[in-house]
Amino acid sequence: MRAIVISRPGGPDVLSWEEVPDPRPGPGEVLVEVAASAVNRADLLQRKGFYDPPPGSSPYPGLECSGVVAEVGPGVEGYAPGDEVCALLSGGGYAERVVVPWQQLMPVPEGVSLTDAAALPEVACTVWSNVFMTARLRRGETLLVHGGASGIGTLAIQLAKAYGSRVVVTAGSAEKLARCRELGADDGVNYRTDDFAKAFGADVILDIIGGKYLKDNVRALNTGGRIVVIGLQGGTKGELDLGALLAKRGTIHATTLRSRPVDEKGVIVRGVVDNVWPLISAGAVRPVVDITVPLADAARAHEALEEGAHFGKILLVR
Repeated sequence: MRAIVISRPGGPDVLSWEEVPDPRPGPGEVLVEVAASAVNRADLLQRKGFYDPPPGSSPYPGLECSGVVAEVGPGVEGYAPGDEVCALLSGGGYAERVVVPWQQLMPVPEGVSLTDAAALPEVACTVWSNVFMTARLRRGETLLVHGGASGIGTLAIQLAKAYGSRVVVTAGSAEKLARCRELGADDGVNYRTDDFAKAFGADVILDIIGGKYLKDNVRALNTGGRIVVIGLQGGTKGELDLGALLAKRGTIHATTLRSRPVDEKGVIVRGVVDNVWPLISAGAVRPVVDITVPLADAARAHEALEEGAHFGKILLVR
């Protein structure tokens, strides 16, 4: 098969479309013929040499895909060759075929094309596990989403609104804020010009920035609020006023998804299928795709993500 290979740490130019050994499914695994994958910030970090795949995972980038089951390994039930699926991966999505533990497979939601389904696994599992499983967002509470125009942000807006919460976002332009409102966001702040901590009080904050926003996230919390840090685009270190956190009876969680054990990912995946897929099938939530790029031209997709002009997901298609 062919896959995107990272020849050395560096810029998008180090990505090359090469012939590599065909994967074969082992016990409990399924071989998927990839139709599409998607670009995530973690892929950029892996390309730069800062985020190696977990031991035993595919060395090729790509944390999600959609496709058709080609082969089923021993001990797998519920899937058969020809099934249309999408999958949460630890790596390997930028390839013609990928092996997936059966626990990380999901059927393509009703009403979603096979290609667009590649935009869902990583964001749906991230939002469901962090906003709802960890932070326990409840109806009537306010969710603050940093990076509302990102793939995670566009899904978080829709899902939180579908569950009856108020949603506010940060984004880097008036155009992006307007598009977030079209998706259902109740309010927004341009983080380049305004202070979000003065503008909003939040019960749950979904944060992709990290250290740079730590102090202001605490300022923005309502009493009993919960911060979930899922990214470090603003650095690994920040100032934390424990007195302010105590006064608000607040909590801070920091989580990752890629390195979790298969069974733990399986619990998240089942939660997504049970709770998110019905909303997608009903039309209350949809994947938001900005552009599609041929898989062999993954370098161009990486450049687009780094430029930051996108709204929603960037897909790689066969």
